[in-house]
Amino acid sequence: MPLDPYPRSKTVAERAAWDFVAAEGGGLQLATVNPVLVLGPLLALETSTSVEVVRWLVDGALPGLPRLALAVVDVRDVADLHVLAMERDEAAGLRFLAAADGVLTLREMALTLRAALGERGRRVPTRELPDWLVRLGGRFDDGVRQIVPELGTPRSAGSARARDLLGWTSRSPQDTVVETARSLLDLRAR
Repeated sequence: MPLDPYPRSKTVAERAAWDFVAAEGGGLQLATVNPVLVLGPLLALETSTSVEVVRWLVDGALPGLPRLALAVVDVRDVADLHVLAMERDEAAGLRFLAAADGVLTLREMALTLRAALGERGRRVPTRELPDWLVRLGGRFDDGVRQIVPELGTPRSAGSARARDLLGWTSRSPQDTVVETARSLLDLRAR
């Protein structure tokens, strides 16, 4: 299956960087950091596509939750890993995956938000949609169609190399989801 344009662009850009360092880099060293779904406190209401997941949950924009599991990482932890990879010689020539421990299903995210946000989380849906219904919706909606292959297939994402080699640590995915939602709600209240 061909990659969608966004992940493909990331792959092509990283390959170009490795090729450049190999051909033209001289003494230049390269390490790459590849984050999973990046969330965390927002600086403005104009957000990335990643934050849309939390926005949909908080707004109650979904009639129910597809059975999706997502690896999450906090934007501040991604920044920390970039700094570690730049400062540590042992990072040279390596790729690092930035992911908090564990994955969260959309339902786990929703239940976490409901519990943490109190009244502000009242619109967060917690009911899971049956896969057949999501597949049916995918026949009529391109966005839904894109998630159909991911239904019920949790993906593991490990950051052992970053943790073991660089001493990197990350916030919990639950804390990251909650802080994303709180910052979104706080910015709207201004």
